[in-house]
Amino acid sequence: MNFLLSWLILTVSVWLTAYLLPGVKVKSFGSAFLVAAILGVLNALLGWLFFTVFTIATLGLAWLLAFITRWIIDAIMLSITASITDAISIDGFRWSLIAALVMSVLGTLGQYLLLR
Repeated sequence: MNFLLSWLILTVSVWLTAYLLPGVKVKSFGSAFLVAAILGVLNALLGWLFFTVFTIATLGLAWLLAFITRWIIDAIMLSITASITDAISIDGFRWSLIAALVMSVLGTLGQYLLLR
């Protein structure tokens, strides 16, 4: 049940982010559902690998600044998702960074409200 709630929270976060930011476009709520699924799979398969590579490449600095590193990795995952599917379009990496931050805030707020 927690898995489905987390997926729904991410879906709503994607959809609201696209509504709030002019540089991010999602076709529909169903498309946001698909984007959330792809993001979840990418983060599960590649997120830890990117974090490890960033940590090694920066000689541990990425681990010390984990929030910033995670934010950049989320933006990269969002850009990869946009290149995989036409359900979302993002007007450059700057919008990916902003969208990753907004989605993180909305997702954290949603989890706090629903899963506490």
